[in-house]
Amino acid sequence: MCNCCCYCQNYVCMLCLLYTGQSFDMMMEADSDDISENPYDDKPRPYVCTVCDKRFTTKGSLKRHKLTHTGEMLYSCTQCEKSFTADQYLRQHMNVHSSKYKCTECGKCFQNNRELTVHRRSHSGEKPFECFVCSKRFTQSAHLVSHSRTHGVEKLYKCDLCDKAFNESGDLKKHMRVHSGDKPFICELCDKAFSRSADLNRHMRVHTGDKPYKCSLCEKCFTLSSSLRSHEQRIHTGSAPYNSFL
Repeated sequence: MCNCCCYCQNYVCMLCLLYTGQSFDMMMEADSDDISENPYDDKPRPYVCTVCDKRFTTKGSLKRHKLTHTGEMLYSCTQCEKSFTADQYLRQHMNVHSSKYKCTECGKCFQNNRELTVHRRSHSGEKPFECFVCSKRFTQSAHLVSHSRTHGVEKLYKCDLCDKAFNESGDLKKHMRVHSGDKPFICELCDKAFSRSADLNRHMRVHTGDKPYKCSLCEKCFTLSSSLRSHEQRIHTGSAPYNSFL
């Protein structure tokens, strides 16, 4: 356990970030054999992928990882069309169909308790992770750690086609779709395509009618968090958002 900051559970500890690049909560959740996800532990990782140079603790982990390069999906779900590279991923996915981790508010099901806990915050509005530099709050520790890097830290991942730079390699990868026009996330109901999974998830509410964002004062529900914020500003605080005048 980190002893350098008594607020590590709900705040980003800057000493943790300085020496490990992770918050206490992220280090507790990390469980991958992939050194790229846990670069600061001292586990021996003798098994190296010849395609991308990632290292692993076991031969089995390396074998499962190699399937991500070949695209080979050996394990198929019998209840939907999804397939997976490893049996463990399929077993975890089956929790979605068994309703083992089901939200009592909206009925949505998840693969594990951690995903369900994070989802519940969309109903409660809880944001337990706070940046002690600017007091901005987040629902997930990973989002807080990513945000904390904006406080005086150089963005290492730079786009070769424009001047934008990012704190995370994944964010750069998503940004490159702006240049390529790639839209890999397709709605199965109307074939509309999106460049980000989050945009597809928001779009699906058009079909499902799901309104996960509930006002704590009048219980009115909204499909978008921005709509909820606008409602709270206009109705309950009496102050219209800036963009309402544009």
